[in-house]
Amino acid sequence: MSTAPQSEAKHNLQSDDVRSGGCLCGAVRYEAKAPLRAVVACHCVQCRKTSGHYAAMTSVPLERFVLTHDDCLAWFRSSEKAERGFCRLCGSNLFWKPAGEGRISITAGTLDGPTGLCIERHIYCDYAGDYYAIAEAVPQLPEH
Repeated sequence: MSTAPQSEAKHNLQSDDVRSGGCLCGAVRYEAKAPLRAVVACHCVQCRKTSGHYAAMTSVPLERFVLTHDDCLAWFRSSEKAERGFCRLCGSNLFWKPAGEGRISITAGTLDGPTGLCIERHIYCDYAGDYYAIAEAVPQLPEH
């Protein structure tokens, strides 16, 4: 019997599962070789600017993440705390990598096929755009 909380067990993959994904044009492809964290929706200004709305991100330990095709991957240091990965050919927003944390966040919409994931919380809600309401019945935090 698993000791993981029911919501974690429901939304994460088994540790032997490999999930793949990539950008719109296929020039950047990746594999996540570990259970994915439930999705966090970030409404901070940087995430809104890079995604065009809010960013829906899952994450995986960096050592369990593999770029399988990265010729068109570009990184942009968006702050002292993080850098963002995107395809320089089609412009897809793919990754957010915090400095020194050993994890990489993956834009949930870039995963192939059904994910089985759901949003577990919204963060930086004080910065959300004024053109939408947050409808999910999950925690909505003003900051991180």
